[in-house]
Amino acid sequence: MKAAALLQAKDVQVDFTVRGRRLQAVAGVTLCLAPAEALGLVGESGCGKSTFGRALVRLVQPTAGTVCFDGIDVTRLDMARLRILRRRMPIVFQDPISSLNPRRSIGQTIAEPMRYAGLRDPAAQARQTQALLERVGLDPALAARQPHQLSGGQCQRVSIARALAAGPQLLICDEAVSALDVSVQAQIVNLLQDLRRARALALLFISHDLAVVRRIADRVAVMYLGRLCEVADVERFFAAPAHPYSQALLSAVPDMDGKRRHARITLHGELPSPLAPPSGCRFRTRCPRAQARCAAEAPLLREIAPGSSVACHFPDEPAP
Repeated sequence: MKAAALLQAKDVQVDFTVRGRRLQAVAGVTLCLAPAEALGLVGESGCGKSTFGRALVRLVQPTAGTVCFDGIDVTRLDMARLRILRRRMPIVFQDPISSLNPRRSIGQTIAEPMRYAGLRDPAAQARQTQALLERVGLDPALAARQPHQLSGGQCQRVSIARALAAGPQLLICDEAVSALDVSVQAQIVNLLQDLRRARALALLFISHDLAVVRRIADRVAVMYLGRLCEVADVERFFAAPAHPYSQALLSAVPDMDGKRRHARITLHGELPSPLAPPSGCRFRTRCPRAQARCAAEAPLLREIAPGSSVACHFPDEPAP
């Protein structure tokens, strides 16, 4: 990556205790994100991708590892400084309605980060709120309404406007369009793309929907049971995924004409419990390439070609 990293997560681990047993939701994930870059983080439900996103801003406390944002070690900040830093890397959550305070008007919701950032003048807050509502494609008159008076798509636009209110450098979208219908999803994705260009905004787009990720991401990172399987440039990933899990995920995604570019791959076996993950490679119990080495040794994420890194002992090698 040519640009200096805006975000660097190194060996991030998140453990929970469930009925007295350790559940390792995130198992040593290392990722970086450049300024103005869009990274799509994908995987099945329960793979740890949302937990990882929340760990970046310590909404979930990392058990181990470090997170640096713009040169600042997030894991070492006290709560006062952490709250300030979160304005520069806010999260847009999956449920657009429940993520908004039902007791506050839309205008109050958007203006709140401005007050924390030091803008105290009510008239200036109102002007910026109006500008943000217009920027996300909403009528400024909606500032007087309550969240329950808006549709899901409108509420998600409000959530994005609120996230933009303090002038962030990075937007973390945690399944931000999955609760919306397809036409509204497209509108929100187009909005995020416009905002990236206009504000040089970096984007971590967490999703299980590869078709949406393909539209918005520059790179794709794939997680399985808390670990990264593959990280690749978006064009390379969709043309020739190297990890067998990536291939299985991608085989289920139809093209715009409804046809599949890749032969359908059906994974056999049950998804292992994160309370008792397999030894070695966590994907080996469902992998058609698994060999004895896969049970004995966890594969490291390694570069197999420029713009393509894979955690697999036997990946598909890229064409020269």
